[in-house]
Amino acid sequence: MKKLLLLFLGIGLSFNLFAQDWTYNLEKAKSLAIKEQKQIILVFSGSDWCAPCIKLEKNIWESPEFQKATESNWILLKADFPRKKKNRLSKEQTKENEFLAENYNPNGYFPLVVVLSASGKILGTAGYKDLSPSDYISHLQSFK
Repeated sequence: MKKLLLLFLGIGLSFNLFAQDWTYNLEKAKSLAIKEQKQIILVFSGSDWCAPCIKLEKNIWESPEFQKATESNWILLKADFPRKKKNRLSKEQTKENEFLAENYNPNGYFPLVVVLSASGKILGTAGYKDLSPSDYISHLQSFK
């Protein structure tokens, strides 16, 4: 029984090592960015309908290279716009995401990656690119 418990604890800890720490509120992201002297990566995603968004999630955001780069470079902010009823967001989160879209994605592009200064100024934008994680990271870092 103890071995089984240790196995589950080990699996849980290994998943936590690779978990992304996404923020879903602009003011919180800006506060963290100022405190940690980092930029913000704002991602507009359609997590349950946008194929390039899903590829970006799997190929870049979930990669160990990107997760490591995030530690020293960025605060992650996500604005998701799911379409399926089962994935519907709270009214508060929907309102926050709509505010982000009005200010940072008025044309409604998906996916859209916006690199922001800690104060919220747009430094650059990107979409889905079929790049390796290290090349995508370099692309985002070029917006400094």
